[in-house]
Amino acid sequence: MRTNQLLARLGAAALLVSGFATASQAQVRRAPAPSYSSSSATDGVKFGIRAGLNVADLSGDAVDSFTDLTDLANGAVNKQMKPGFYAGLYATLPLGPRFAIEPGLGYSEKGTKLKGTIPFEQFKFINAKLDGTARLAYLDIPVLAKAYITDGLYVYAGPQASVLLSGKARVKASAFGFSAYQNDFDVKDQLRSVDFAVVGGLGYQFQNGFGLSAGYDYGLSSLDKNNNFDAQNRVIKASLNYSF
Repeated sequence: MRTNQLLARLGAAALLVSGFATASQAQVRRAPAPSYSSSSATDGVKFGIRAGLNVADLSGDAVDSFTDLTDLANGAVNKQMKPGFYAGLYATLPLGPRFAIEPGLGYSEKGTKLKGTIPFEQFKFINAKLDGTARLAYLDIPVLAKAYITDGLYVYAGPQASVLLSGKARVKASAFGFSAYQNDFDVKDQLRSVDFAVVGGLGYQFQNGFGLSAGYDYGLSSLDKNNNFDAQNRVIKASLNYSF
């Protein structure tokens, strides 16, 4: 009799242990995997810093006229995009699970470059070259709308006002490989103090705070405040950012 009772108790204990083991395994299976998703507009208000590279140019009737001139010069003169630097601050303000507004403030270098040689065969031996650079510095104030396509991946667009900080033009000439002439001109007084543009692009924000973005600034205002020529800023940009 005692043997039967002992076997019954051992069987009950085994069933109890088996039940706990089964329940534990079920909890392990139901436990959600840790999330490693990227940032989205649900993360709350964020502040950040941004820095990157501009590749700038000018567009408009004045630039088109210059392009016609380069054609007449048989390619001896050409217009090039000017690299520059920009950096600034921003705040990301969520409006919902997939949308946010992002005002910002940043320093931005814009302008264009011209390069040429004397287009006459009889003077080719002196290797005469002429370089011109327009160097414009602005305080950009964008107000962007951001839409998250997936967690982390977003597109953005919005208006931007840019306050002119400085405007310089540099002309250099050389012959036989030596510098023959260089002069800097301050052209700020000839340019509008505020430029307006629409901007747009895309980016990706990682969960650790770092992010990447690339975009385009399309200037709407003519730069000449006296309306003697028509030219607008065009800027391609790429940047790294960090959100706190």
